[in-house]
Amino acid sequence: MKNTFYLNISSADNLGIGLFKYAFLPHERFIIVNSALSKILGVTSSGELKKVRLENFFANYSERDEFFRHVRMNGKVNFFEAVFKTLTGDNIWVAITCSLVIHDRKEYLEGIIENISAHKEMEGSLALERDFLQGLLDNLPDAMYFKDRNNRIIKVNKFYAQGVGLKPEEIVGKTDFDFFPAQQARQMSVDDNYVLTTGKPIIGKIERTLLPDGSWNQAITTKIPMYDKNAKIIGTMGITRDMTVYANLEKERLLMLINTLKILGKALEMRDPYTFSHTRHVASIAEIIAKELNWDENRLLGIRLAGELHDLGKISIPLDILNKPGKLSDLEYSLIQQHAKNCYDLIKDIEFPFPLSETIYQHHERLDGSGYPRKLKGDEILFEARILAVSDVLESMTQHRPYREALGIVNASKELTSGRGLRYDSGIVDVALDLINKNGNKIFWKDN
Repeated sequence: MKNTFYLNISSADNLGIGLFKYAFLPHERFIIVNSALSKILGVTSSGELKKVRLENFFANYSERDEFFRHVRMNGKVNFFEAVFKTLTGDNIWVAITCSLVIHDRKEYLEGIIENISAHKEMEGSLALERDFLQGLLDNLPDAMYFKDRNNRIIKVNKFYAQGVGLKPEEIVGKTDFDFFPAQQARQMSVDDNYVLTTGKPIIGKIERTLLPDGSWNQAITTKIPMYDKNAKIIGTMGITRDMTVYANLEKERLLMLINTLKILGKALEMRDPYTFSHTRHVASIAEIIAKELNWDENRLLGIRLAGELHDLGKISIPLDILNKPGKLSDLEYSLIQQHAKNCYDLIKDIEFPFPLSETIYQHHERLDGSGYPRKLKGDEILFEARILAVSDVLESMTQHRPYREALGIVNASKELTSGRGLRYDSGIVDVALDLINKNGNKIFWKDN
């Protein structure tokens, strides 16, 4: 009988791909197999494998029946995934690609079997990460959406889907023109394109939105660019919060702006949990110091918010630079230094009853002019920024960094003492050192 099995067995062995030729009649059995298939199916020799029927390897009857049904119906299967139980008792994932061949009135299967267990494990890990991210997004009380460079929606959270009355899968691939009046959709597109072309975010834009039920609401929207690992803009992310109830209340407007910025901080947390943890601790330190100075509620709110947002500018810096374990190059360090101005540019046009943007802009300035980015000196530096500077140093030195282990509270105290009146405000340093001393020479803020 002429052999129709022309696959290169030697090459397949080297690639770990199992080759087989399987006869249906007069007795079902493997008649040609390579050593790679024997290894995949847990046998020591091809002769042992030829004694076992193909159907006996299927761990699930339903997958077995589906496989043979496809073979009979289509004459072939392509990358059919199934769970096999090997002769050693292990369950593995395999992919079968084969064709039904008829020769001299006899039926054969010719094809390959690949072990895809590692691929399936990776798939499961990625699915878990996707589910975690989706769960986080769905718990946000705001509409959150991601778009590609053509302003097509590629992902939304549950709140967004509920707002337009559709399932998420019915939204993906559409644009704002499918959901909003033409004039409003055009403005949304203009905003998206602005973010895409300039790389600059739109923060806290108040807009009116026509809902599917015909009513109008007022919402506050923030849009930021999304980057790939090469720092190339690949789309936009937007967060929209309904603020209809508070539209005419200035105090509530301020709270909505703050909450929107905090949601933007959530985006930073998803991208870089380390930086988010750092900003949260700095905010706590700054607020505790300010309370020691008897600041009023409004001013406390300002310093707390400045601490929470002071590193938000790092959202535009590639993660491989932010988390680089070794020494930064001069170019990489200059990119890091831009984060203060990046954040300033993000929020400088938003009105607050405290100097939020300027405080953040100055938090790396030093009294002797050795700081950055503007080399400010002495009274040129806001008092709020001086508190933030001390708080930033305390947190940074007492916590682990990607490029070094934590230096501890003792070294942090030495840095503040040596820089007292030179780099750092002497009164603020005294308050911080007193708090450390009262807490038994330990950190006085919550380390969570």
